Amino acid sequence: MLTGLAASAQNPIVQTCYSSDPAPMVHNDRMYVYTGHDEAGADFFWMYEWRLYSTDDMVNWTDHGVPLSLGTFKWADDRAWAAQCIERNGKFYWYICAHSKLSGGMAIGVAVADSPTGPFKDAIGKPLFDNGKWDNIDPTVLIDDDGQAYVLWGNPNIYWAKLNNDMVSLGSEVAMIEQTVEGFGAPQMDKREKGKKYKDNYTEGPWLSKRNGKYQLLYAAGGIPEHLAWSEADNIAGPWRYKGILMPEGNTKSFTNHCGVADYKGHSYLFYHTGKLPGGGGFGRSTAVEEFKYNADGTFPVIHPTDDGVKPVGTFSPYRKVEGETMAYSKGISTEVNDKVGVYVSDIHNGDWLKLQAVDFGTSSPASIEICAASALLGGTIELHTDSIGGPLLGKVDIPRTGGWEKWQTIKAAMSGNVTGVHDLYFVFKGYKGRKLFNIDWWRMKQ
Repeated sequence: MLTGLAASAQNPIVQTCYSSDPAPMVHNDRMYVYTGHDEAGADFFWMYEWRLYSTDDMVNWTDHGVPLSLGTFKWADDRAWAAQCIERNGKFYWYICAHSKLSGGMAIGVAVADSPTGPFKDAIGKPLFDNGKWDNIDPTVLIDDDGQAYVLWGNPNIYWAKLNNDMVSLGSEVAMIEQTVEGFGAPQMDKREKGKKYKDNYTEGPWLSKRNGKYQLLYAAGGIPEHLAWSEADNIAGPWRYKGILMPEGNTKSFTNHCGVADYKGHSYLFYHTGKLPGGGGFGRSTAVEEFKYNADGTFPVIHPTDDGVKPVGTFSPYRKVEGETMAYSKGISTEVNDKVGVYVSDIHNGDWLKLQAVDFGTSSPASIEICAASALLGGTIELHTDSIGGPLLGKVDIPRTGGWEKWQTIKAAMSGNVTGVHDLYFVFKGYKGRKLFNIDWWRMKQ
């Protein structure tokens, strides 16, 4: 069970499990972030699935579970490492890397879906690229201004190829980008002079984007421990120009990093990962986000990691059906999934809580709340507080024993307090100590 950081923190943005290698994508006025999943207690990169989270206000994130896993790809058997999803012509293409049982190396694959949340399937039933080498990791993809799509990947070398319009086949031979001191701070690994200190070097985790007609490649750099750096070019093939450090190694508590950038509702965001959840570290990483502003010439500023994260770009309405797995921050809880209700909140114990930020109660206070919950034991109580865990009490909901952990019942309760306007909302869970209390599927307030 993971525990939370300070209640005021917004980073990492997911606290119910470890989420690494974030890849943002904006679609239909919603921000989606596709991540890896580090297993708890790992002593290596134990990763078997990819996860998905989304938001429309940048602070309250909905957990969409596991739309993609190693089981999706019959040719893969291990190492569900960094990936990126992109939309084209109404379909969503999720480019992944995994260990290939066909060649014994790492390979690039692609899944496809009709929705950003899936269901995804292996688009071609085989790897997109697989030559038995171990440096086929961390794919990034870009659709250029002229419609030409590119895929790029690699550690310690950088490879790229064109994608055909179908997005599931290569439209060119795979080529290697030449790394130079001018382009990346150091030549590629096999050309570095032993004992010579270089100003920087490409390591892994590329993210390809374009701004003001320039290709921008962001990447993990410097070896171990990694920081983030970036280079710029007029052409994908190069020559590239090293532009400097993007995020110093600093206080991330992770010896790796992996980033992605996206603009959303007039704001620019850098996603990356840290090891800052309790029990986390280099093999237990978690997605974080920082807002930044491009320099006047379109270049990146230096961005530093924070625990505070970003501010909301909208408010949250409690007067609708809200999935329980939507939250800004939490302590102690986890999420699970089944075929009937999808993702739900689980592993709730006495003293755990979850928070929603910038909740707009409107001009009149909510009169009641209904919550869909399940409990195989004695249940417990949900206290609703505003502004802090011990803030003004808005109401209480007693959750009874329902006869099973997935035997759902809708419980209704009247509100005893009053609140109007925009506030943070805390669900604080109470019950017998040491026992699992209940699960939550959804909730809704009424005026």
